[in-house]
Amino acid sequence: MGKATGFLEFERKDGKVVPPAERIKNFDEFHGLLDLDEQKLQGGRCMECGVPFCQAGTMIAGMASGCPLHNLVPEINDLVYHENYEQAYERLSTTHSFPEFTSRVCPALCENACTCGLHSAPVSTKENEKTIIEYAYEKGLVKEVVSKIRTGKKVAVIGSGPSGLATAQLLNRRGHSVTVYERSDRAGGLLRYGIPNMKLDKRVIDRRIKLMEEAGIEFVYNVNVGKDITGKELLKKYDRVVLCCGASNPRDITAPGRDAKGIYFAVDFLKEVSKKLMDSDYNANAIMEAKDYSFGSLKDKNVIVIGGGDTGNDCVGTSIRLGAGSVIQLEMMPCPPTERLDSNPWPEWPKILKTDYGQEEAIYKFGSDPRVYKTTVTEFIKDKAGNLTGVKTTELESKKDEKTGRMMMVPVAGTEKELKADLVLIAAGFLGSEKYVADSFGAELNARTNVSTKDGEYESSAKGVFAAGDMRRGQSLVVWAISEGRNAARAVDISLMGYSNL
Repeated sequence: MGKATGFLEFERKDGKVVPPAERIKNFDEFHGLLDLDEQKLQGGRCMECGVPFCQAGTMIAGMASGCPLHNLVPEINDLVYHENYEQAYERLSTTHSFPEFTSRVCPALCENACTCGLHSAPVSTKENEKTIIEYAYEKGLVKEVVSKIRTGKKVAVIGSGPSGLATAQLLNRRGHSVTVYERSDRAGGLLRYGIPNMKLDKRVIDRRIKLMEEAGIEFVYNVNVGKDITGKELLKKYDRVVLCCGASNPRDITAPGRDAKGIYFAVDFLKEVSKKLMDSDYNANAIMEAKDYSFGSLKDKNVIVIGGGDTGNDCVGTSIRLGAGSVIQLEMMPCPPTERLDSNPWPEWPKILKTDYGQEEAIYKFGSDPRVYKTTVTEFIKDKAGNLTGVKTTELESKKDEKTGRMMMVPVAGTEKELKADLVLIAAGFLGSEKYVADSFGAELNARTNVSTKDGEYESSAKGVFAAGDMRRGQSLVVWAISEGRNAARAVDISLMGYSNL
């Protein structure tokens, strides 16, 4: 252990964050890093406790506690403290495919399970990881493994999100020939088009894709599997197929007036903005002033975001950058407590109030938190031309359903309101995968419309067709998608070779 009393001697210190007044002027990443001398001390805060929940990745009370990838967290933190960044990168790469992604967008399950966090601030494991991977790129240490022996087996991976990329990476390292099919114009899936540039600069994705291509992985873009090419055709061409298409079927709001012009799914909104940014070679001014979006210009417009999760927050931050005059974020559930309740002890995931970057920016820009809790839309108001002009809302309260015994959020009579709205963004989550892809391969879906597999397994009901990521487990985190992809790669390898060294 590098510093036995480090957690007592060193206070947690994070990298500088660009203040809201400055960062809303562009779409650049705004979380900086400490210099290496300071980051070293953060690694020294790790207690190397007897039971490192940080790397357990186990489910407690229905929620993940610790890293699903089982990163060797105490060991890596110790290497950071000893300034051995090359070995730290090697150890991190043992379990992790893409630290450059999760160190930017993961909610840090490791930190929320950190023993230090029981009585003080947890170890800054996420920033330690980002320092390690950026050091490794800077020093030319990041290289995709190229197998000296090719097996002659061919695998098609459908979807280039985090699970698809992780699957492709490991199967290629094993010596199989891997082709990744992507229906969009660029690789990345959710990473590319579901997460704004200020959280994950798309050039970070390009950097990794370039390495994967150089290692022999083939990427085929603008091909919609199940429509442009059938599952039967792919099964004739490849020995195995892995479905990694995500949970890309957005949940809708079926209130009266839903057909009004000016209502968009959050993922479509975020994709359009991200694509325009990349197409303009990251010219933030050009896209912030553009008026040729499908939704027109947001300059001084009233925006309502339905959904209180990460995607809803991303819509808030993006709308502010596009010049919105007001942004309101509606959340069905009650406002969480500011501290853990007795019913939510460590190391469970903390069910507490989190004010994310988008909400911080709204507070700066408009003077108040944009979130309105226990509220839902009951009607979309439109003018004679069919254009959205506002929404009707009602407050909700929690009541037990007499038939099922479940607690339900139900409308409260007399609490109806009308809010002005020029644009509504629906960020209410996802219902599962898009059925046509699985149908094309004859793969069965479960009750949640995810590809059905046996517990702990990755092969679908269709022989030779596997599934991973959100398409198998439902809407989840990037870190879970990477874990799924790595596990699916091993399952595919065993099915092809009879054993696996992955």
